[in-house]
Amino acid sequence: MKHVKGRRRHPQTQGKIECYHRSMKNIIKLEHYYTTGELEVRMEEFVNYYNNERYHESLQNCTPADVYFGRQESIIKQREKLKRKTMNKRRQFHNLQLLNV
Repeated sequence: MKHVKGRRRHPQTQGKIECYHRSMKNIIKLEHYYTTGELEVRMEEFVNYYNNERYHESLQNCTPADVYFGRQESIIKQREKLKRKTMNKRRQFHNLQLLNV
């Protein structure tokens, strides 16, 4: 990962963090919190979800944790293998259907 600085007080150059904040707001604002402790717990849950479970299109549908810990390439290769295997099965099934018609 590389640290990138943007212009101060200029949200357009802070695209990724602004997107993160918008995602957090959209989830957090759905509920009412009666204590700051409830809000903190919910925010921690969101951060965990965002970093470890939510797939990001900009990261080739991997999680930030996958990228950070270097698992992205192996995940993408595994997906490609599975995709090729599925496509071969579909071709075989399609060819069998054509023979039976």
